[in-house]
Amino acid sequence: MAFGPTFGLPKELNLYGEITKENQEITITTDKKKFGKVYTIITGFGKDIDIKSLLKKLKTKFACGGTAKENRIELQGNHKNKVKEVLVQEGFNPEMIIIK
Repeated sequence: MAFGPTFGLPKELNLYGEITKENQEITITTDKKKFGKVYTIITGFGKDIDIKSLLKKLKTKFACGGTAKENRIELQGNHKNKVKEVLVQEGFNPEMIIIK
């Protein structure tokens, strides 16, 4: 039986991902890029979070394009108020999500 890092819990319980999600301080902002297009920028993810799968869920939910690079997610369009709801559903702590 292998134990998770720093928690001493068995990895089979798969609780490590949930614990790290609750401690992440996520920041949601918007930015104007080329030609006045608005992008929603989500930052603050730790290296233990699978941002590729999270990006796929967000793109599907909001029917928009986006990318994940440098531990941040960029979504096309202004979705900053709706993103918090999805992140809470995914297990992130709502008190640690900051909308600027």
